[in-house]
Amino acid sequence: MADPRLVRIAEVEVDPDQLAAYKSLLAEVGAASVALEPGVVMLHSASLKDMPNHIRVFEVYADNAAYQAHIQTPHFLKYKQATAQMVTALRLVDVDPILLSAKAGPC
Repeated sequence: MADPRLVRIAEVEVDPDQLAAYKSLLAEVGAASVALEPGVVMLHSASLKDMPNHIRVFEVYADNAAYQAHIQTPHFLKYKQATAQMVTALRLVDVDPILLSAKAGPC
């Protein structure tokens, strides 16, 4: 049986002069998405150590319908509009999950 989850890695490059503002908006949309959308399973973001303006977002949605609903939410649309001039490159990489595992609560 095929896994219905949509799993993606977003590779984002941000204008270094706007990095702090971008990271704040990314944290805001990520927290809202996980809290408010049942179909958003997980959103994790990190920057490359030697290139902090290169962000990677690991996204897991229950299915494609959950993703389509996500990109229509007010919080996501606000993020897209607010970051439009901050993002210098964006690549969305769809991947097939092999193992998705996490501990619940604080480690």
